[in-house]
Amino acid sequence: IQCIWKVIRPPEIIAHSLSTNSFHSFDFCKDDNERRPSENLGQVLFGERIETSPYKFSFKKDEKCKKLCTKTYVKDKTEDKNMLDFLKRGMQLNYQHHWIVDNMPVTWCYDVEDSQKYCNPGFPIGCLVTTEGRAKDACVINSEFNKKNTFYIFNHVDIKLTYHNGEGEGWRGARLVAATLEPKSINNADADKPTCEGPPMEVPGEFSSDVKITYTYSVSFEENNDIKWASRWDYILVSMPHTNIQWFSIMNSLVIVLFLSGMVAMIMLRTLHKDIARYNQVDQEDAQEESGWKQVHGDVFRPPRKGMLLSVFLGQGTQIFIMTFITLFLACLGFLSPANRGALMTCSVVLWVLLGTPAGYVSARLYKTFGGEKWKTNVLLTALLCPGIVFADFFLMNLILWVEGSSAAIPFGTLVAILALWFGISVPLTFIGAYFGFKRPAIEQPVRTNQIPRQIPEQSFFTKPVPGIVMGGILPFGCIFIQLFFILNSIWSHQMYYMFGFLFLVFIILLITCSEATILLCYFHLCAEDYHWWWRSFLTSGFTAVYLFVYAVHYFFSKLQIVGAASTILYFGYTSIMVLIFFLFTGTIGFFACFWFVNKIYSVVKVD
Repeated sequence: IQCIWKVIRPPEIIAHSLSTNSFHSFDFCKDDNERRPSENLGQVLFGERIETSPYKFSFKKDEKCKKLCTKTYVKDKTEDKNMLDFLKRGMQLNYQHHWIVDNMPVTWCYDVEDSQKYCNPGFPIGCLVTTEGRAKDACVINSEFNKKNTFYIFNHVDIKLTYHNGEGEGWRGARLVAATLEPKSINNADADKPTCEGPPMEVPGEFSSDVKITYTYSVSFEENNDIKWASRWDYILVSMPHTNIQWFSIMNSLVIVLFLSGMVAMIMLRTLHKDIARYNQVDQEDAQEESGWKQVHGDVFRPPRKGMLLSVFLGQGTQIFIMTFITLFLACLGFLSPANRGALMTCSVVLWVLLGTPAGYVSARLYKTFGGEKWKTNVLLTALLCPGIVFADFFLMNLILWVEGSSAAIPFGTLVAILALWFGISVPLTFIGAYFGFKRPAIEQPVRTNQIPRQIPEQSFFTKPVPGIVMGGILPFGCIFIQLFFILNSIWSHQMYYMFGFLFLVFIILLITCSEATILLCYFHLCAEDYHWWWRSFLTSGFTAVYLFVYAVHYFFSKLQIVGAASTILYFGYTSIMVLIFFLFTGTIGFFACFWFVNKIYSVVKVD
């Protein structure tokens, strides 16, 4: 059995830096026979670089205080000073080790509130006591960490491996079912014969004398046949107290959905029914004198301004919607669990590339319905506009990571591979979809459009475009904001996200809420004789992305303690990509819900 180093990432809750560094960036003990296992596309995009470690042990062979190596830093050597300063910087920013063994994270389990145990898939490289005597981060766990302006490095680990024996179940051998460790800071008096006992290993803030750090480890094996190999991740996942909050989130979202469903049902079954009966009555003169949504029947399907851009957004939104649905469905079935590293991102990228055809088809069909004739521009924008914005943002963030020397920087070869997937597969598929979209006839509208546009009457404050759009995103965001907290934690604080069943349910609820909120506001605007619903329906539910951005800003200032301009730019750069994708996704849902609703109501009224 061999331990494997993963990239050193920022900490679990409080992140000070978003730039990750590989294990070899720090002056730790290195493996003499280093090997780099192959990584999939998702791992590379997430910056997960796996490297072999010098921690070697054999199955069922306990080790007690085994020496790894000794690192000596001479105060007069500039190179030693730089290496020690870099190590101190890592402790100051609370960087963490992330190890895996047999594809399982080696976890640090400790007690939290209410006698509960929390298992963190990583442990800090050290901690700091400030010049004011305040213990930061992991230094609070030990009262001996109390010397001012001093760093305490965790140079010893007690590793405990639990295995399941198969002899009593008819199969030979054993399987690893748990891997935990406890980090310790120990200053061994004799570096050649360490005892793993003594005071903490202090690294003074002022480099005034030589520093010698000895790295050691102990290993113990424990048999536990009660834990099955299939459920060996449970002790990590159960320790994360998310379930109750998740159920609260679902119930909160369901209440919103029921409220909206009741409103929409009341409109559809009562108000609309009365409207249609009144509009279809024999005596049309009285009905014509009244105001209402029927009065704009000659303008409601008038092509929108900037129909080219709207059709492009809708094509890309359709592509993102189908990709998200299939990815979450596969994740619910267990194919994209945390044990399959990088599988979630790999699946998303591959699906996006293969779904260029529906994007081209939807964009071309709607553009033709809007009366557009520049089909070449339409298909090129559909294939290049939004993916180009995302790639440009991603490339700029990658440049910053390259400059910072981060291990999360994407290699040049991978960028070329992404471009090859985009231009070699996605773009041709988009062209194929657009070809079939333009070959089909334009979507037939239920009523004719007048040649002269009808004047829109003076609108009240609530039926004006901006207030309606701003209000439209509140309820959909209310359905997802609790789930959003855990997603952001998994991205920026390196916590595991595994509750894809909850996420899929929230996805369905978001789908319903965006549709119903948009239909509701669309009906109110049509009743006020404002027939500009095309863009408004897209922006009403798409405005949820603005609330997502506001929440991301709140998360940045309240949950993270980012140090440095580079990490701040990285956070908001990657957040911008998320917001754009979410904007296209939610806007497309709202548009098609409203498109169906408007077509439905105008197809059942008699128009002279």
